[in-house]
Amino acid sequence: MATAHSTCSPTLVLLNGKVVADDGIHEAVAISGSRIAALGTSAAISALAADGTDIVDLAGRTVVAGLIDGHAHMDREGLKSTLPSLSGCRSIEDIVERIAAIARTSKPGEWIVTMPIGEPPSYEDVLAGIAEGRFPDRRDLDRAAPDNPVYIRSIWGYWRSDLPLVSMANSAALKLAGIDAATVAPTPSIEICRNEATGEPTGVFVETNKMPVVELSLMRQAPHFSPAERVSALAASMQAYNRAGTTSVFEGHGVASEVLDAYREVRARGQQTVRASMIFSPAWGTTSPDDCRAMLKSWGHWLAGRGLGDQWLAMSGLYGEIDNSLERELRSAAFPQTGWAGFHYNSSLPRDALKTVLVEAARNGIRAVGILPNMLDLFAEVDDIVPISGQRWVLGHIVSLTPDQVKQIADLGMAVTTHMSAYLYKRGSELVEKLGKDRASEIVPLRSLRDAGVPISLGSDNVPLSLFYSVAHAVNRRDRTGALIAPEQALTREEALECAALGGAALTFEEADKGSIAVGKLADLAALSADPLSCAADELAQIVSELTVVDGRIVYRQQ
Repeated sequence: MATAHSTCSPTLVLLNGKVVADDGIHEAVAISGSRIAALGTSAAISALAADGTDIVDLAGRTVVAGLIDGHAHMDREGLKSTLPSLSGCRSIEDIVERIAAIARTSKPGEWIVTMPIGEPPSYEDVLAGIAEGRFPDRRDLDRAAPDNPVYIRSIWGYWRSDLPLVSMANSAALKLAGIDAATVAPTPSIEICRNEATGEPTGVFVETNKMPVVELSLMRQAPHFSPAERVSALAASMQAYNRAGTTSVFEGHGVASEVLDAYREVRARGQQTVRASMIFSPAWGTTSPDDCRAMLKSWGHWLAGRGLGDQWLAMSGLYGEIDNSLERELRSAAFPQTGWAGFHYNSSLPRDALKTVLVEAARNGIRAVGILPNMLDLFAEVDDIVPISGQRWVLGHIVSLTPDQVKQIADLGMAVTTHMSAYLYKRGSELVEKLGKDRASEIVPLRSLRDAGVPISLGSDNVPLSLFYSVAHAVNRRDRTGALIAPEQALTREEALECAALGGAALTFEEADKGSIAVGKLADLAALSADPLSCAADELAQIVSELTVVDGRIVYRQQ
């Protein structure tokens, strides 16, 4: 028997599978246009098909609601293939040969900018993989490309768990950048490595910043990602996220104007295959509280409520972060370029200025998103002035929360996004040691948050991009050493999948429209390589989509 929604013949039916729906497990699903039209047995759904219906045999595959990444940075994925790779280089000579090959196809004077040294995606233990045990310097790179400026970028620091970040330039690049023996590092967090005898720069830059500063300050002359590169990279990113079963993203860290422009162009070209809900990343021109408040009042009305846009591309709300550092100023000086970030660095403000802005936002129904622990107290202070309950403000990158903080989040009517790969998988044992074993249950306390009624979304932070890693971490609670981290905070598989889909929909008040499989909801689905409800625990993270449907249309099919 089929539970029907529409009398129209379905445009797509999926048969002979295991469809995990709100009302239980079904064999098949019928889709009419962009919506789920019916659920039921394969025989019943097959009977609804007409001559023009696209019929897919699932061959037993499990179908779940399309995943919704609560903190995606989706644009970064495609950018990783924009620059030449140095992956596989095992010595200085390998690096020299790789860059020399690029130089042979480049015009004299043309910049050569590459990906970092090391192995993606995390670039761990870089020097352990280089025979000489050192980074190439300007002389090495001069041999590789004597007629071209060369810059080897550093990693985006959150790709791995430790510092420093290292980037390298050859003599031509240093000359164009105006860097010589007299150049002083613009901040103590940057070291310009030098020849001990002459004081001349070696071309190696070392910095203790997770978000690179060198490429946006000292080496600002090196080319940044062009608008065309961002557009093509974003379209490629969407395909990569579709392969992981992701059908929507929430860009909770905010997006800069150059990323928004790329989204608009991808949409205009008909290439958008992932729905995107974005938070605005303002580029504050001043840190004066009064000036910032006046700016928000003048242009911020369109951010209120669900903001502007549609179910494919929407912008609402405001990103906020407390930062008044010199590094913020140095990064912001590269505006409108944002490098790997994709958000404006000067979206952060000194605490007093940010509080003024957030109070004004609350008065105007503009919800805010923050990702650092210090934002919770600030949100509570704002609530004392203008209640934010009902606006569903968001706190992301949950590291650890005390029981009182969990209650505070619930009382404020907030939602949370989690970054399980960073704070449980990579740093679980470290955090247990820091907090003490008696407080281990505070580390990414999913069970406590769920029991308190807080909407929970899983976020990939693009490291790695698949939310099935987050699902696995939420269920298994093991870090990379194999240690079990507060198993009492684990979720069931069903609960983790709910966080990975419906929890993401809650970030944008779209629970009634997407995030689960039910008649009448948007047809955003993923047919998976394994059943997440019954596969072995160590297989959860490896699940991929073999068929992804967005808006009732197949956007990815495994070949």
